[in-house]
Amino acid sequence: MMERATTIEAHLAARLRSLRARRGQTLDGLAARSGVSRSMISLIERGESSPTASVLDKLAASLGVTLAALFAEEERPGADPVSRHADQTAWRDPGTGYVRRNLSPAGFPSPIELVEVKLPPQAHVAYENSPRPAVLDQQVWVLEGALEVRVGETTHRLAAGDCLAMRVDRPTGFHNPGPEATRYLVALSSSAGRSRAKGAIQV
Repeated sequence: MMERATTIEAHLAARLRSLRARRGQTLDGLAARSGVSRSMISLIERGESSPTASVLDKLAASLGVTLAALFAEEERPGADPVSRHADQTAWRDPGTGYVRRNLSPAGFPSPIELVEVKLPPQAHVAYENSPRPAVLDQQVWVLEGALEVRVGETTHRLAAGDCLAMRVDRPTGFHNPGPEATRYLVALSSSAGRSRAKGAIQV
């Protein structure tokens, strides 16, 4: 388990460095845009820190990508269109204990990203949703348990089988009000992703 966790942290470190360099951003520049300290970003890029989901989302937004993109692999020709469960990357948020699993095939070009999330009982995850250069649409489908999703000033209470469509352009929060873990699927699509699929933008 520790080896697997170390592998994920190393991947996050390399991915963050690559995205920052590709956009020509310095550590100071990314810190100013994201609100995450320069020292914290440096620690993450060296694989010496276990950042929370909230911190990673701030960095992703400032780099113009989704949170899922930080866990994804670079697109590559000939990538396998099938994602096997054993090969899917799972990550545990050190702040809340929630576990997210990237379901989409690694390295395969697609405007859609699929993520499975398991949220512990009573856990709450909040995102500030900093401004992004691309429009990000998201749908949340509850597979097991109950889920409260706050979008701006509105809270949606979802049960197993319910699906919520939302645009990620305001602060959001996910809360499990029940005594058991909640499992849900998140599907994301961005205007940058749709353009990338047409060969216009590479992220």
